[in-house]
Amino acid sequence: MRSWRFWALTLAAALGIAATLALGQWQWSRAQQKLGLEAAIRARESEPSLDAGQLARADPGDLLHRRVQLRGQWVAQHTVFLDNRQMQGRPGFYVVTPLRLSGADAVVLVQRGWVPRNFVERERLPPVQTPPGEVTVGGRIAPPPAKLYEFAEAPGGPIRQNLDLPAFRAETGLPLMAVSVQQTGKASEGLLRDWPQPAGTAGKNLGYAFQWWALCALIFILYVWFQFIAPRRRRPRSA
Repeated sequence: MRSWRFWALTLAAALGIAATLALGQWQWSRAQQKLGLEAAIRARESEPSLDAGQLARADPGDLLHRRVQLRGQWVAQHTVFLDNRQMQGRPGFYVVTPLRLSGADAVVLVQRGWVPRNFVERERLPPVQTPPGEVTVGGRIAPPPAKLYEFAEAPGGPIRQNLDLPAFRAETGLPLMAVSVQQTGKASEGLLRDWPQPAGTAGKNLGYAFQWWALCALIFILYVWFQFIAPRRRRPRSA
């Protein structure tokens, strides 16, 4: 007859196997979702670039990750420096400037790039060149910059923690579109553009899935060994 210890260990092993198996399956499904999103992003990026007129006429829901080639004029007085953003492991600012589109009665918010912060003079703005007149901007449609936690009410001014698109539209009076553009290309105008790739972490989820499944297999092997194989090996053999 099996002892209570055997049944307690059996229950613990069963719970451990079920939990690690489920966690591995969850990480696997997350990886598959991200791989599907990466494939969709690549498909969007392979489509022809949109110009200002097409951007203004298109449905914003169909634009995310599409490439754009825009002409317009910077609205430099409304440039915002988003604090506590990192690029290549260094803290600094994301620089965001509205672009008034040529050939369309619209303004789009452009995430122009990243600059390091002056930690000696924290309120000093880094040097960023904003050319006057008509410019050409290449990039991709992206969500507005992700919001970080704020401990108090967001102040105005060029240095901010976050940028809420509807609130910024009301503050500036600009006809801002519901999407933003992430400028791509080589570093220029004092700005670095080594943006993190969207949905590029599927490999991490796959690694976690295999780790959970390896732990599941280990629990099963240890249970079988110590509950069945090892006791039989310790039994004295009959003459």
